[in-house]
Amino acid sequence: MENVLKPLLDSANSIILGKEQQLKLAVCCLLAKGHLLIEDIPGVGKTTLSHTLARLLGLNYQRIQFTSDILPADIIGASIFDVENARFEFHPGPLFNQMILADEINRSTPKAQSALLEAMEEHQVTVEGKTYDLPRPFFVIATQNPSHQIGTFPLPESQLDRFLMRIELGYPDKRAERKLLVGRHRYSLIEELSVQLEPKQLANIQQQVTEVHASSALLDYLQDLIAYTRESTDYHCGLSPRAGLALLTAAKAWTYMDGRNAVLPDDIQAVLPSVAGHRLRSGSTDSDSIVAPLLNNVAVS
Repeated sequence: MENVLKPLLDSANSIILGKEQQLKLAVCCLLAKGHLLIEDIPGVGKTTLSHTLARLLGLNYQRIQFTSDILPADIIGASIFDVENARFEFHPGPLFNQMILADEINRSTPKAQSALLEAMEEHQVTVEGKTYDLPRPFFVIATQNPSHQIGTFPLPESQLDRFLMRIELGYPDKRAERKLLVGRHRYSLIEELSVQLEPKQLANIQQQVTEVHASSALLDYLQDLIAYTRESTDYHCGLSPRAGLALLTAAKAWTYMDGRNAVLPDDIQAVLPSVAGHRLRSGSTDSDSIVAPLLNNVAVS
């Protein structure tokens, strides 16, 4: 692993206990310039994870609580008439921060959910025909509750596709939970964290991630995986070209985190459940089970 990332992950693991793999995936997502969706029941540390990463990366952080009555203007901002100057002036909403926590995003209506689409894809928003750029870097970490819980609105495929990765935290193991029970409150510990990676350093690493090598044989394997999803009856529809690019970018970031400069099939397999699990439709809702036919039936080139 790159030495510059070790202090970051060590600090994050001191707050989010027993979730090393999930934290590595979350950092991998940010290094790949992607947005992260965390799906799990309330109370397992989704909000704490986002706050921790924002603190360690020195990013402006804003939590937006999504509810059934939230409006797009509550997220993006609105133009308000200035009587003194006799004109409308745009007042930016909470979206204009470097890291956004879209908390319980599936408790809002599709109209409010769609307010994030342009922002997540283009890093800009358009209000009344005028375009406003968002800060750089710009990350969205969204949390959602399981769809069987009361008062949820499932995210449409177009919205899900904007998230590079989806992860689940799950319950802590017994040892980690004991540390939580006898330790200090997590938020008091977060306040004591120092920045481990400045935004300029982050931008530099993101550029280095794009330079990680992917061989022709590796791209053959990647395309074979994508082709299987489009041709197999295991899935209702296959992965899109954007999903293929997401898979490659995430694999490059995973490779970089392991201190290597060339992607291996193992790197693609490591990120595949998180990148493809929310994009594919099958008889299962578990990401590992969803991608199992891919790993079992597509041979490494």
